[in-house]
Amino acid sequence: MAAEFEDGFPAEKLFNQGYSHTYDDVIFLPHYIDFPTDAVNLSTKLSRNIPLSIPCVSSPMDTVTESYMAAAMAAVGGIGIIHSNVTPSEQADMIRSVKSRRVPILSSPVFKAPDSRIVNEFDGDDVPFVFVTQSGNNKSKWLGYVAKSDWLGLKDKEIKLGEIMRMDANVSVPWDYDLGQIDGKLKEEGRDFVVVEKDGAEVVDVVTKEEVERVKGYPKLGKGTVGSDGRWMVGAAIGTRESDKERLEHLVKAGVDVIVLDSSQGNSIYQIEMIKYAKQTYPELDVIGGNVVTMSQAQNLIKAGVDGLRVGMGSGSICTTQEVCAVGRGQATAVYKVSSIATQSGIPVIADGGISFSGHIVKALVLGASTVMMGSFLAGSTEAPGSYVYDNKNECWVKKYRGMGSLEAMSKGSDQRYLGDTAKLKIAQGVVGSVKDRGSVLKFVPYNMQAVKQGFQDLGASSLQAAHDLLRSKTLRLEVRTTAAQAEGAVHGLTSYKTKAF
Repeated sequence: MAAEFEDGFPAEKLFNQGYSHTYDDVIFLPHYIDFPTDAVNLSTKLSRNIPLSIPCVSSPMDTVTESYMAAAMAAVGGIGIIHSNVTPSEQADMIRSVKSRRVPILSSPVFKAPDSRIVNEFDGDDVPFVFVTQSGNNKSKWLGYVAKSDWLGLKDKEIKLGEIMRMDANVSVPWDYDLGQIDGKLKEEGRDFVVVEKDGAEVVDVVTKEEVERVKGYPKLGKGTVGSDGRWMVGAAIGTRESDKERLEHLVKAGVDVIVLDSSQGNSIYQIEMIKYAKQTYPELDVIGGNVVTMSQAQNLIKAGVDGLRVGMGSGSICTTQEVCAVGRGQATAVYKVSSIATQSGIPVIADGGISFSGHIVKALVLGASTVMMGSFLAGSTEAPGSYVYDNKNECWVKKYRGMGSLEAMSKGSDQRYLGDTAKLKIAQGVVGSVKDRGSVLKFVPYNMQAVKQGFQDLGASSLQAAHDLLRSKTLRLEVRTTAAQAEGAVHGLTSYKTKAF
């Protein structure tokens, strides 16, 4: 009688052997292909009631997600979660900023009141225009603008902006103009910029011809993540203190679509009480709980009423929780275990942390996650907060990236995430570093999604649901990679190489 041979292990067997596996530890065995790559559908859900076209979420970190990132993520079909390391009113303003836009472009225009004097405004070469509004900020009616070229020819430097500003109605467009309409307006008027206004009473942004040309060169933007109100969807993080109830009220009034309770260890009485409060006070608002890494943690939050779960503890590139506190779990194991229990209640899972490559995204999704949350993967992008600086040692441009558990971030208020806001001694669970320039998320996110589609094709899964079904039916098989196998699977044996991702 011929012996039976078996390729690999079903996930259930592999993840029940007492080992804590990371994404790099495991590898999927290829399955049968009977469809093209373009047939793969990556649409999914962030939470019970928030659909997404792609399974990508930007992390609520102060060096990752503010208005610019959230707008860009919505534009490509994902969603951004705005961090809470600011005052409630500042965080609410970021929500309003995303909601008021139709193009993933946010500039930093200079606004002044009409009685401001010209001598005080053009003292630097980096200010090509000053935009004049009634109150001197973008929250009021636009009146006109003054160009640097206008100032250069003036003899009287004490003159007020209101006396020399250009008043041209043809330079403004409604807030809901899309990229094509703005591009058409720029060409029609032969201008270098347009002022985007809302109801003729508030300036949303100033969009330049240069920015429009940049965005036009990226993969075609579709409808994006748009809510029933026709506006881009955006989420926000809050903590579990009593004061966060007031923050939540600010965010709801600003139009936030989903709330993420931001904690490194979400299985606490504080979070359970906040979940219940939020669901009772705002029953239409989706609330995502976490972070969790075990089935029992997940079960507690599901019973409390969460609409989604965030999974991960100590797996981020700047997180030191596992080293400092000796708690956590390998991310591959955590995602599989939590997803196994969450799927029984129809709760989507966000795999938070450990994403460095498109292959990690594939692994997270196939192991049961509905979306992946990314920090370092997005932190070096054009849309991330902060400015680029040149790294002379590595000869590249970089942006700061810091863990919310770093002492630097904690000094701004993130210590509540680690249940340490009242502690006399702050214990760091993260570091501050930098990440290399990656360009715009409008370009590299679609590129990576195409790579994810190819991974799904190799696995014989044409959708996230199909992948989950293949895994749970034990059709998809996995193996653990040895250190040598991991080295072999990466670039090796070369004195040097060059690659251009996109």
